Amino acid sequence: FFFFLGQTFQVTSQEATKLSLAFSRPPLPSAENCRKLSEDVQNAILAVATVYYWLPKGQGTTLRKMVRDATTEVVEGMIQLTDTILNAPVESLSQEQLISTGGVWEACEQVSNLPRDNQAAVVSALAASLGVVKDAVEEMEHALVEGQDPYGDIMEDEELGFRGNRDTYWSEADRQLLSSCMGLMKASKACLKKVLAAVKAHGKADSPEHIAQLDDLADIANEISPSVDELALSMYPPVNPLAVRLNAAKLASVLKKVLEIAKTSHVCPPSEEGWVQFLTGAVDHNMNKVKNFTQGQL
Repeated sequence: FFFFLGQTFQVTSQEATKLSLAFSRPPLPSAENCRKLSEDVQNAILAVATVYYWLPKGQGTTLRKMVRDATTEVVEGMIQLTDTILNAPVESLSQEQLISTGGVWEACEQVSNLPRDNQAAVVSALAASLGVVKDAVEEMEHALVEGQDPYGDIMEDEELGFRGNRDTYWSEADRQLLSSCMGLMKASKACLKKVLAAVKAHGKADSPEHIAQLDDLADIANEISPSVDELALSMYPPVNPLAVRLNAAKLASVLKKVLEIAKTSHVCPPSEEGWVQFLTGAVDHNMNKVKNFTQGQL
């Protein structure tokens, strides 16, 4: 499959080059040549789409989505190149045309980086989520440094008022609540790290059951990063404790689901059960602290 997909991507890249060169300087191609160029581009794109549909759904939805995204990028790149040529003056090769041509080349080259099975696809998806969550944790840790103004990098303006405006600072009670939220965010990072390692070590794409388990894990793990972001946003002053509690509960629920799905799947043999239990306890512990700190707000 990937051999044929690579071939169709390569042909599309070549057709983009031919199309761009034909319209890079006067004279314009004849009507007959234009028709031939259009047909070749259309055939290349149809071949790309056809090969994508050869990929059986049973190979895994995570893998299929990544191949679909790569295919879509190639098609959209060619559409943009065509639009750019149609709207550009004939006298010279425009900067936009050069960029659009390069965009198609880049999209076509991505085929070599695509995962070859669902285990590799899920590893790739989990690694991407882990990177985003790591950044969110570091950003919030930096903002929570004792005595630091979370809006210190924003110039004073009429809306925020002077730096003395208490709505731009955390109170001591806020900081106590937020330390438990940080515990949940760190548990999110640890959860993704451990699940990623387990999928790398034990994940298999050798049966419909294993492939489906990997997809279930990827689907729920994809919810961690947006949930971390929502919690982080609600942690900035002025803090609404109930909003923080709600977002913390959402994140805790997602983490518990990830751990539960991981525990019952083939990626978690008995050797992996220790960290699942530990992280489940860590999520409960931090969520209970958030509940205690916000109890008076209910």
